[in-house]
Amino acid sequence: MDPYRQANLLNWNERAALHSTDTTGSYRIAKVLAGGSSLHAIEEGEIGDITGLDVVHLQCHIGLDTLSLKHLGARSVAGLDFSPVAIAAANDFARRAGTEARFVEGVVEAAPDLLGRACFDLAFVTWGAINWLSDIELWARTVAALLRPGGRLYLLEGHPQMNQCELRDGRLAFEFPHTGATRDPLAFDEAQTYTGDARKLEATRNYEWIHPLGSIVGALLAAGLRLDFLHEHDRIAWRAFEGMVEDGEDLFRLPPGIAAPPLAFSIGASRPR
Repeated sequence: MDPYRQANLLNWNERAALHSTDTTGSYRIAKVLAGGSSLHAIEEGEIGDITGLDVVHLQCHIGLDTLSLKHLGARSVAGLDFSPVAIAAANDFARRAGTEARFVEGVVEAAPDLLGRACFDLAFVTWGAINWLSDIELWARTVAALLRPGGRLYLLEGHPQMNQCELRDGRLAFEFPHTGATRDPLAFDEAQTYTGDARKLEATRNYEWIHPLGSIVGALLAAGLRLDFLHEHDRIAWRAFEGMVEDGEDLFRLPPGIAAPPLAFSIGASRPR
């Protein structure tokens, strides 16, 4: 395992332990265990009717959104994550919820071998997933390999322009460059996780890549998928900047008076029949 992925694994093992015992309510654990959904308004409004679909959730973390997709009508759900701590938590939540789900430990590019090729009607990827991956073209080929003819991808992420910014003196300023597979990642040290949980992380170092929209769309097209929609949003699922205000259930936007790029984007793409 390369040193960037190893550091991220240590970091996410710790985050998974904190998130699975969430003290902030951010993950809506009780709601999911009662048969409800942890999805936010954006993704729940855009994925459409998933009744009877076979769904794969890449980088599923502790599995709560995976279980939510089953609760929303999916015929079957499979989640994959590289963190053994996250997968253990996901299996525990499935047991406690009484929800049938398959959770597998593994890296994203191994998903077709671990979960099956051309076995899924929907690939679901949301909120802080592709920024941990160095090779966006390999990711797109992986998604395409998982989908049946006619199957589709739903991707919802923080906007790459937002990811380049820091808030300084009440204004957003570009701080970070675009990075890609041939560039070194951005390195961060964060003492706490993004939910506001006061408990400290020990493995603070993590590495991320910023993939421009053009690179993401281009990778999906090169992998043989068809672009169905591209939407931009002014809300995001975490407090990316100080002073963000809550707008809806666990969605946040910048306060009035701060000029900002879109905070999130979503893509629908499908494999031709």
